[in-house]
Amino acid sequence: MGGFLYSVIRAEPSRVSVEFSLRPYRDEDFQRLYEIDQACFPRGVAYSRRMLRWFLAEPGAECIVAESAGEIAGFVLTDRRKSEGHIVTLDVLEAYRRQGLGSALLEAAERGLAARGVSKVYLETATTNAAAVAFWQKHGYRTADVLPGYYSNGDDAYEMSKTLTPARES
Repeated sequence: MGGFLYSVIRAEPSRVSVEFSLRPYRDEDFQRLYEIDQACFPRGVAYSRRMLRWFLAEPGAECIVAESAGEIAGFVLTDRRKSEGHIVTLDVLEAYRRQGLGSALLEAAERGLAARGVSKVYLETATTNAAAVAFWQKHGYRTADVLPGYYSNGDDAYEMSKTLTPARES
């Protein structure tokens, strides 16, 4: 999961300014990432410890962590198989939402996937999560399918996808 460049981003929402940095996942982050996932999603949608560990250990996995003031504020976990990428999860704590952190995580993940040869990326999101659907649409994702009963709590999901621009060689 190496090769990710450290970057500092300054987001300026209407009432507050927050600084955050992006970095690769480290093993010692696991517990906090698990807690964040549990806080971001309802039971039946949030990952179990076992599943989160499994996704992090996949050969094509890349996890990018966002920190603000030394605290983990969110993360994005992707997987890659040949030219196809998958956004496993994008989690941002409520206090950091609508400040550009989710968009920065997504952009970094997409750049990483494109640099590793991914041309198309897909994800699943609950059909009942209007804020998430709007976020993905804003970033160019389009609904490809509806997956009935996708989540273990019985909720349906949209499968959404996006074609990535190939990474430019420097």
